[in-house]
Amino acid sequence: MIRRIYYGWIIVAVAFVSMAFWWGINSSFSVFFVALLDDFSWGRGESAAIMSSAALVYTVMAPVVGVLIDRFGPRKIIVPGIVVLVAGLFLCTTIHSLGQLYFFYGLFVGSGLTSISMVAFTVIIAQWFEKKRGLANGIASAGMGMGMFLLVPLVQKVIFSMGWRGAYMVLGVMVAVVVLPLNYFFLKHKPRDVGLSVDGVARDPEMENTAKELAFRISNQTGPVVSFLKTGKFWALILFTAMSIMSIWILIVHSVRFLVDHGIDKMSAAFMFAMVGIISTVFRVFWGWLSDRMGRELTFTLGISCLILSILSLMLLSRTGFKPLALLFTLLFGMGWGVNSPIVAATAADLFRGKKFGLIYGLVECGIGTAGAFAVWMAGVIFDRTQSYQGAFILGIGTAVLSIFSIWVAAPRKVNAIRQPR
Repeated sequence: MIRRIYYGWIIVAVAFVSMAFWWGINSSFSVFFVALLDDFSWGRGESAAIMSSAALVYTVMAPVVGVLIDRFGPRKIIVPGIVVLVAGLFLCTTIHSLGQLYFFYGLFVGSGLTSISMVAFTVIIAQWFEKKRGLANGIASAGMGMGMFLLVPLVQKVIFSMGWRGAYMVLGVMVAVVVLPLNYFFLKHKPRDVGLSVDGVARDPEMENTAKELAFRISNQTGPVVSFLKTGKFWALILFTAMSIMSIWILIVHSVRFLVDHGIDKMSAAFMFAMVGIISTVFRVFWGWLSDRMGRELTFTLGISCLILSILSLMLLSRTGFKPLALLFTLLFGMGWGVNSPIVAATAADLFRGKKFGLIYGLVECGIGTAGAFAVWMAGVIFDRTQSYQGAFILGIGTAVLSIFSIWVAAPRKVNAIRQPR
């Protein structure tokens, strides 16, 4: 007898493709950034802040999207959001000033991207998986790296042939043709919507009752709306996610420009950036799988250590001019960036999955968006004032170290030890 595939993996596939476009569009701003600076006499700080404005919109929209998905289901929220995204990309083809780009990209594209982002699909996947949560989130978030690998060089090629306006038009058409129908036809909210159970297997009532004994899990399920704000674990979760994303966003937005400044031609820099995406794709699955076995904290520590080494390789490149260090950066950044999304998503669900998880994870993404926006802007300001990225890289290393400390304080291992008794 041929066993039917668990529908949860279909949800993971939809998430993979959607997040490929989410992060592919996000990360392609790095090559748009270069083209816009060539066409307009804008400073790097004010130009990079366009990405910050989109991140701030994401910060505001993330908890809203999480709550609305929990209440109304994903399709009623995600599909209209995709329409807004398509409109925003088309509007970006018409800009002639920095203010217009802030409005069309920051507001329209920023809010539209939230609907196909990590917050949307983490909330959904938490409903479908528990034992294989790390793996499921790893596969879904691997779409981020794949989108970066495919879309960044594609955007660069379209910019060369059609200009950056044509590149925004191409992205809009692709989202309308691929992402919109995929989410409209295949998204389901919970396993019971299609007559299934979590992980596709029968639940163990004793294990479920044991998990519910946790005080913070109970407060999440039955207490006041914001009772989770009183728990130290919530704030440790916020801190570890926010600090890790600061390091990552500094590199995502500024690394291509850094490499070009240090003698790497634009196409090669874009290709290296795309390779970061494909490397992170492999490692998102690997880190997610490993965290189900080794634990979230140790897995995250190993991955962020790779991220720190990638920053050090850029600092060494700036001092020595030894261009092969750019390849080392590509490998290490792909490995280090890959650990972030699956561990953040799995850890949040380990600690707080329940009736308020959409709100809680939305607030986590608020912290991520705020920290990312600040880091991108600050790195640009540091460069404008010092004509060097060294200060920004030191900031990235410091926040990465703080993120490691914070996940050990959040301690998802203790939750899993109770939920999954030996």
